[in-house]
Amino acid sequence: MNHSFSLARVAGIPIRVHITFALILLFGMAQWGIPYGAGGAFFGLALMLLLFVCVTLHELGHALAARAFGIGTREIILLPLGGVALLERNPREPRHELLIAVAGPAVNAVLALGLGIVAWVFGIGVGLGLPLPQGTPSPALLITWLFAANISLFAFNLIPAFPLDGGRVLRALLAMRWSEGTATRVAVRLGRTVATIMGVVGVLTINVALMLIALFIYLSSGQEQRTTEARVVLNTRRVGDVYNKHALTLAPFDRVSTVINYLLRSYQPDFAVIQGQRVVGIVTRDDALAALAKGNDDPYIAEMMQTRVLFVPAAMTLDELQAEMEARQQSVVAVHEENGTYLGLVSLEDLAEAYVVIAHQERQRVANPAVPVRYST
Repeated sequence: MNHSFSLARVAGIPIRVHITFALILLFGMAQWGIPYGAGGAFFGLALMLLLFVCVTLHELGHALAARAFGIGTREIILLPLGGVALLERNPREPRHELLIAVAGPAVNAVLALGLGIVAWVFGIGVGLGLPLPQGTPSPALLITWLFAANISLFAFNLIPAFPLDGGRVLRALLAMRWSEGTATRVAVRLGRTVATIMGVVGVLTINVALMLIALFIYLSSGQEQRTTEARVVLNTRRVGDVYNKHALTLAPFDRVSTVINYLLRSYQPDFAVIQGQRVVGIVTRDDALAALAKGNDDPYIAEMMQTRVLFVPAAMTLDELQAEMEARQQSVVAVHEENGTYLGLVSLEDLAEAYVVIAHQERQRVANPAVPVRYST
């Protein structure tokens, strides 16, 4: 994610902090510093930092549960309103999504239980509401505040609305009976109903935070539905259906001028560099234009090609391909047959175009079930 910096790696997972995270630290310092001075500001800072330790542990719960099912986590991002674990792909099985979704709130439940035990041992009274800056900062108040914060994180994240964990739990339960697309539509509809109720309550009580949360949930629900629909559509086709079977190729000792001629004479933006029967690199339109911008004399392709090539089998689904390209941060991949024979290239732009075409064909099929839909490659 842009505008974030690396903080640490935990269990091999990068933890990053968005620059706007400083806002929540300043808020905590101001909230407690105004009534209690420098000591209060330090206490407020400590509360916010410890709160986001709990948030990080929550996201690590998701990440480690996903790892148990063979799903990696690209990174965890800490934001002013919470955190997000960016998984390399979505779970394929509803049961897996269910367990991954509940793992985060389960961490908060365990933390709240531990803090509750500590409070009981030392005779500290705890409650469900976050203590306001009315009591003098103390270790007892810190324990009370963190206990309530973890209870709040547990309850809030189980609201049945995307992108909260509760929305994913609901979708997973529904997907055990219905298709993923139907389960998502029902979960999104319920989530938007919840968001609307929250928004109305926020307006009536003049609660700006509640209104913003409701708007966030409402918009995010729509994004989740679009993402799921795209994944369902792409899962119906394979990489071998969309690669360019008549693509132009290059040799390492071709010149950049050759690429420019190809770009002018065709719509093809990416080119495989072939040596013998082997793909040794890829040249994109941007690579060629960057070479021209340097002003060098017509350099060889070997001098400017990308040598880091991701090879994928033709039998892979387009959904799996998209997840793999995002995880490896590759915009173009080389397609091969089971015996290793090179077939062609597929780019993210090709995937986007394939989605538009396939989705249109599916809509035609649903609207006119008596008319056969022809798929040509």
